[in-house]
Amino acid sequence: MPKITFFNLAKDKRQLLIEALEQEFSRVPLYNASISNIVKAANIPRGSFYQYFEDKEDAYFFLLKEQILKNKENFILSLQKCDGDLFDTMTELYGLTVRELSKGENINFLKNVFLNMTHEIENKFNEIFHADGDIEHFKKISLLIKRDDLNVANDQELFHLMKIVITITLRNLIEKFAQNLSEKEAMNNYLIEIELLKKGLKKI
Repeated sequence: MPKITFFNLAKDKRQLLIEALEQEFSRVPLYNASISNIVKAANIPRGSFYQYFEDKEDAYFFLLKEQILKNKENFILSLQKCDGDLFDTMTELYGLTVRELSKGENINFLKNVFLNMTHEIENKFNEIFHADGDIEHFKKISLLIKRDDLNVANDQELFHLMKIVITITLRNLIEKFAQNLSEKEAMNNYLIEIELLKKGLKKI
């Protein structure tokens, strides 16, 4: 997380620094990002960067968390709109994400995120659905999920079902970028996998 000095910056200076971060992390993946480029674009001394962030990883995960907070809100809204249906919610959320990416909104930053996925980044995305091990948050959100149509016996099984759906969702987003899929192609692929999951994978 940024240091308190970052939040104490004047709004225009803070926004300029955020834009400089977005520019650099959109240009290259985290491991290739240059603090020199960031401070140059933000028009601040290099030493000032470390007054605001511990390192470039700290700055990167701050930006990623901002994106995740936005998607967390969208998840709750979609869950309420879909009357608690988990699969309909995830399908709507995936479609919304793909449409936003097709418009070019933060596309290069998110492209670098998805094409350079790490365990730490995946855990950050799990926070959207509270499937990151935060039990109290998970319990709150699980109350919004309609369980009548889900073949889960308890909270533990619901937790693991959500992790499976999240993994499928993230892999499809990675595939969209890696294969340069159209919005329609990406959506069709996702729907096939979600339908397979809904039906079950073994004949009984």
